[in-house]
Amino acid sequence: MDQQSLVSLLLILLTFALYIWISIYNRAKKTSDFYVASRGIPPFWNGMAIGGDWMSAASFIGMAGTVMMLGYDGLAYIMGWTGGYLLLTFLLAPQLRKYGRFTVPEFIGDRFDSNKARLIGAIATIIISFTYIIGQLSGSGVVIGRLLNIPSAWGVMIGVFIIAIYATLGGMKGVTWTQVAQYLILITAYIIPIVFMSLQFFGNPLPWLTYGNVVNELGAIDRELGLSEYFAPFDQGSQAQFLALLFTLMVGTASLPHVIVRFYTVTTMKAARWSGAWALLFIALLYLSAPAYAAFARFVIMNEVVGQPLDELPAWTEPWINTGLLEFADTAGDGTVSWEELYIDEDIVVMATPEIANLGLFVVGLVAAGAMAAALSTAGGLLITISSSFAHDIYYRLLRPDASDAKRLLAGRIAIFAATIAAGVIALDPPGVITQIIAWAFALAGGTFFPVLFLGVWWKRMNAQGAIAGMLGGLIATLSYIFLAMSGVQLFGIADTGAGVFGVIVNVILVIVVSLMTPPPSQKLQEEVHDLRYPEQMTYKDGEVWMNDGSDK
Repeated sequence: MDQQSLVSLLLILLTFALYIWISIYNRAKKTSDFYVASRGIPPFWNGMAIGGDWMSAASFIGMAGTVMMLGYDGLAYIMGWTGGYLLLTFLLAPQLRKYGRFTVPEFIGDRFDSNKARLIGAIATIIISFTYIIGQLSGSGVVIGRLLNIPSAWGVMIGVFIIAIYATLGGMKGVTWTQVAQYLILITAYIIPIVFMSLQFFGNPLPWLTYGNVVNELGAIDRELGLSEYFAPFDQGSQAQFLALLFTLMVGTASLPHVIVRFYTVTTMKAARWSGAWALLFIALLYLSAPAYAAFARFVIMNEVVGQPLDELPAWTEPWINTGLLEFADTAGDGTVSWEELYIDEDIVVMATPEIANLGLFVVGLVAAGAMAAALSTAGGLLITISSSFAHDIYYRLLRPDASDAKRLLAGRIAIFAATIAAGVIALDPPGVITQIIAWAFALAGGTFFPVLFLGVWWKRMNAQGAIAGMLGGLIATLSYIFLAMSGVQLFGIADTGAGVFGVIVNVILVIVVSLMTPPPSQKLQEEVHDLRYPEQMTYKDGEVWMNDGSDK
């Protein structure tokens, strides 16, 4: 093992020890600890945990690489993910927290008084979370594969082992505080390299102010090489695809079960809103940095790799070639590397850039630790969501309502372990790059849940039949379009990553039509829905809003 790998491995092992210690210290002792951390997390720390949960391998590892390769078109990821948090924070999270349930399927089942809707919601949650976690395990494989100079598939297996241990121990309580630590590590690791690169290039430690200059220089290089300019809009895809992806990521963000459940861990509606506000701030730190990361990485590669002889490539390329994620093909036969002959897996850009820019052993190791923190943080939240959907919504609420706390916790831990192993097997040969796999999860979440959750909160007339039809129709439509687009059949130039737009359209139509064609929900359910829209100190009585002290509002 070389010196760099040793330093990186040491930093990762130290952070792993920290995560496992936190999980043991905050070990779940009862079901409310395991599922919602006993609803006792302060908004500031919950916002940071949401940031850690959200900053997945797709955000940390994949997003900068996607923007580097796609340029302007890659900004749909940043805009969609950020916009979705606004939808969630203002239109759904406080209301869902007030309803006081443990999971999204439980909200759906109780809101529509339907065990069939609950079961469909639980199965859809497992499918969505399972798809998402494949991307996280692929990310851990990229990191570990580079550290140990082994194929990334072996790195996936190591990541599976680590994730299964710490997520099974702590439940939501342990995962929450672990995610706080992981956020602090990953955001530090993400920002330090671009600060150093900004200092190297411009003598200014604020990359958010300097990367515009790099973009202009990239445009000049692209023109000189006859390439499409880096910031040219809709060059890598159609405008319809850009908008469809933007929409898919927004509605997917607002309806991802593992994100929504984070708002269940606070005490009140007000705390849920503040959690969302803090989360937006913490997330913005990374999202505002990703375009700078992408521009700096592409600039260095254009200047130090493109145009160089194949036998004089920089030393940093060799270990990445060993992982299979970097390749050079001298198709022109001139012995030099052109941009078109260079294959860079989008998922290695963040990991490789500190090495490319010679930022030193510690910075490279810190980025590796941050990348693992990102993958592990989101994986932990996803595994808790899968566990709760199976153990709470299916096993306890549907199959064994008399099950003890101990049996429910055991069922949840078994579900975590099984899901990790199954997702790891698929991640050994992932069906796409990390951001693509994650986009499928968002499409499935938006197409299945967003109309049902949004209309379930804001439309009293919606009933169980409409919810069931909407979820089934949206899920089937989204899955169908993903498979069709992957096989080459696309509508309006929309790729598989924009499939959520079709799922949402089908879902909304079915919800409205079926709800209006069937009997309305009971008056009790309609009053509960009306009550959701008011702050927690208010209640709905006899058609009027009252304060809890009985005074007429």
